Amino acid sequence: MDNLDSETFRHALLALMTELTELERISSDATKPVQLDQSMVGRLSRMDAMQGVEMAKEASRRRKQKLARIPSALERIASGDYGRCALCDEDIVIGRLHIDPTYTCCINCADQPV
Repeated sequence: MDNLDSETFRHALLALMTELTELERISSDATKPVQLDQSMVGRLSRMDAMQGVEMAKEASRRRKQKLARIPSALERIASGDYGRCALCDEDIVIGRLHIDPTYTCCINCADQPV
């Protein structure tokens, strides 16, 4: 990967980190437990709210997981290893990195069972 692409992805990773951090801050209220006061909310509404909380927790888990991968992607850019598969050392298709700049494997290795 040439220097220009690396710089583009470094900026994309930093922007992604800012965006995910802000989303995590904004959505922190969505993961709070649902009130069980039946005088305030009916049973079905409460079930919907509980489902919403679980969905928000899963979204938060995925954001945190991606946030945790960003520093190592930035390190790979600094070391010149960015864009190379961690398993087979082949180039990762640039379109794959545009989808998720934290990917560490090419499509062939990503499809392999762990």
